[in-house]
Amino acid sequence: MENASSAVASLVEVPVPDQHVQKVIDSAEVELRHLIEERVEVTKRICTVKQIIIGLANLYGDVVLDDALSGLLGRDGGARQPGITRACRQVLLDAGRPMSAREVCDQIQQSVPVLLARHKDPMATIYTILGRLVEYGEVRVLPGARGQRTWIWAGDRTGGSSMSQAEDEIPDL
Repeated sequence: MENASSAVASLVEVPVPDQHVQKVIDSAEVELRHLIEERVEVTKRICTVKQIIIGLANLYGDVVLDDALSGLLGRDGGARQPGITRACRQVLLDAGRPMSAREVCDQIQQSVPVLLARHKDPMATIYTILGRLVEYGEVRVLPGARGQRTWIWAGDRTGGSSMSQAEDEIPDL
């Protein structure tokens, strides 16, 4: 019986990586962390340059944009309908304070109800969009008064000084 149990135990044992494999894994981890940091910095720079170009286009008119640049900015000749993402951006920009996803959703429902009318779960849509805006570096996540997540426009620094480690990784503009 002991031979059978020791044979099964030897099949279940996971081999310990040797020193060389561990060095490769450690090296890959360092490189991955470095690349993620670079991506955050690049995302921040992209957002900053886009905001500058959009600001200039708002100031001088879309005539300063050629078709290629309009495409890069997501402006397709001005015929594009304002979407939920744009509405989320505008709500957070206008608020100037951290807002919960429910508050963002309610604000959009009040101002442009048609945007969320055909969505089965508007809150899921808002959470998805807010998550993407965080990835883009346009929005930051902050803890709310009751521990729930709140979102604030990244250019606004009124969100308080108690930031978690996860928030430190979110790019600021």
